[in-house]
Amino acid sequence: DFTEMMRALGYPRLISMENFRSPNFMLVSEVLLWLVKRYEPQTDIPPDVETEKDRVFFIKAVAQFMATKAHIKLNTKKLYQADGYAVKELLKITSVLYSAMNTKGMEHTEVNEEDSSKFKFDLGSKVADLKAARQLASEITSKGASLYDLLGKEVELREARTESIARPLEINEAEKMMKIAINNILEQVQKTKDMLNNVALDEANLEARIEKRKLELEISQKRLQTLQSVRPAFMDEYEKIEEELQKQYSSYLEKFHNLTYMEQLLDDLRRTEQEMFEEAANRLHLMQNRLKEEEQHLLKSGDNDDSDVEIQEDEGSDSEGEERQLIKQCKAMETAVQGRAGKRIVGTMHGGDTEED
Repeated sequence: DFTEMMRALGYPRLISMENFRSPNFMLVSEVLLWLVKRYEPQTDIPPDVETEKDRVFFIKAVAQFMATKAHIKLNTKKLYQADGYAVKELLKITSVLYSAMNTKGMEHTEVNEEDSSKFKFDLGSKVADLKAARQLASEITSKGASLYDLLGKEVELREARTESIARPLEINEAEKMMKIAINNILEQVQKTKDMLNNVALDEANLEARIEKRKLELEISQKRLQTLQSVRPAFMDEYEKIEEELQKQYSSYLEKFHNLTYMEQLLDDLRRTEQEMFEEAANRLHLMQNRLKEEEQHLLKSGDNDDSDVEIQEDEGSDSEGEERQLIKQCKAMETAVQGRAGKRIVGTMHGGDTEED
């Protein structure tokens, strides 16, 4: 597996397990340096491995680099042996690089398979990053301001720092301060233990309260089910009253419709009588005008005979009688219309039992 991974990573030389049957520090150092350069090309690790001191320094430098950068813990003793056990340590680095290469290759194939025309940039995913960047910018500004203030006080604090450094360290005072610090830490530990104990008690109390609430909830649910299943005593009376109310409402609607119809008929009758009255008044007015014209004509014609006068008087008496009769009829009709308009009809919606009623 190690040789195949190295070949896949692009190592220029061919490696076989026979090379590690006996200690081969030069090959191990070369592979380690190539893997480190492969992981981070900008790293600076001295490649000198001529002396024993240089080899130890080289192994320590590689192990420290991989621990800090890649979080890979290497056994320096096995690497220094440069045999088959060193291959296991080298395999830790090569497996990480090989898996990273495979992951990157899969990502490239997936991107190539996707249609570039359908690719859309999701701006919503960058909102959180934008907020974090703004917050970081504000923090940087505040930190820079506080740093500027502290640097302004550096001139004053330099003398006090120099005096503190120049002052000889007293063992008794240091021991006293250490005891005080230890006592403070012990007090904090005791407080933390007390808080943990209180948390356990609070948890027990909360669990008991939760159980109590659950029991109350079950009792309330049972009571609700019981109340829902029981029919109230007033429901029969309520249903009976509701039926009577429905009947009364139907009767009310019928009477209201009848009353509306009767009022409409009454309005139509009044409108007809008013039209008849206006027509009679117009006829009377026309007849009065005609009579006035005849009287004027008679006054002008004074040379008529007695017989003609008598005939005209008879005709005038007849016309005057007709006019009087017409005037009386108009006045009676006007009085009847006024009486009907002023009176109010009172009655019921039910007809009589007989024709006389």
